[in-house]
Amino acid sequence: MFVAALALARAPAALADDPRPYAVEISDVTAKVGQPAVLHATVRLRDGYRVLEAYNNRVMQLSSWDDGVAFEHKVVDADVRDGALAFAVDLTPTKPGKHPINGVFRFGYIVGDTMMMVSVPLIATVTGTE
Repeated sequence: MFVAALALARAPAALADDPRPYAVEISDVTAKVGQPAVLHATVRLRDGYRVLEAYNNRVMQLSSWDDGVAFEHKVVDADVRDGALAFAVDLTPTKPGKHPINGVFRFGYIVGDTMMMVSVPLIATVTGTE
């Protein structure tokens, strides 16, 4: 069974009160204009759920609202670490100031003998300094 769902990213503290089987942790980035940096994001699953490792877990459609950030790759694959999905998005601020960025996580997980595939937004801020 394949199911697609769209949900907002949540901080880990919200996981206890959130009925979703996952939480997304994203760190905003600050770097000098022209200096490469890495945005780290992690998707953690609740107890009883596990990563569907055979799925092409990734973040894609990365973009900057104001073209203030350049991305090394438009699609970034996940690494599975301790049952969670870890993403390292290489980017470079191209203008000074705060720049909203977004993308879409696509990942799969298993609960019981059911496979689920979901789309979840990546929303973060990259700040370029001089």
